[in-house]
Amino acid sequence: MNDTIAQLHERRSVRAYTDEPVSAADERAILEAACQAPTAGNQQLYSIIVVRDQAEKEELSVTCDNQPFIAKAPLVLVFCVDVLRWYRAFVAAGAEPREPGVGDFLLALEDTAIAAQNAVVAAHSLGLGSCYIGDILERREDQARILGCPRHVVPAVMLVIGHPTEGQLKRVKPVRLPLEDIVFENRYPEQDDAGCLRALEPKRTGTGTPEDWARAFCERKWNSGFSREMTRSAAAILADFATDVS
Repeated sequence: MNDTIAQLHERRSVRAYTDEPVSAADERAILEAACQAPTAGNQQLYSIIVVRDQAEKEELSVTCDNQPFIAKAPLVLVFCVDVLRWYRAFVAAGAEPREPGVGDFLLALEDTAIAAQNAVVAAHSLGLGSCYIGDILERREDQARILGCPRHVVPAVMLVIGHPTEGQLKRVKPVRLPLEDIVFENRYPEQDDAGCLRALEPKRTGTGTPEDWARAFCERKWNSGFSREMTRSAAAILADFATDVS
């Protein structure tokens, strides 16, 4: 196992940081690594907002499901789907571009997530910890207001980065599923409900039955208020891109 692969195995989410700031050199290295990510047609359909204002961090910590550690993070990056840049460039060039659609959003979302993952890998290689904040997809109206994002620029991936505390360095990485339950050849296999539950067994915690664990997890995550809000918010985001291209 080479160093790169070893670091991918080692990396885990870090939610508590020391007071040491992320150096300007490390920040730039992370951002440069992010922008070297694979991108559809070399378009780089994203923009990255570095959130420095403390009041803005605190507001984001509230709108992102009330998570105080966001406001305490030395470095907060919000990766935004951005198809507006190209659309406006086309207009400026005298082209007649169609309105951005759902396909453009999904392609840009891929670009955005890949760039963010490059940032995560770069941060870990520099001895920094990071955590994805999926809740940036909730309350899309508030997130757009806080970050000044116009239509067709969507806060989609959020990262908090800093030097891990001693306790975070000692924390055990949660188990991942074995390859045989994730990787299939040629076709997706047919599985019944019970088989799907058995496949998740490595992730089960506690002393209850697999059924008890799955029901509790369903209520805590899948049926939660924040999950329902994310679904509402995502539908509103997609509605902005739902144009008729027939």
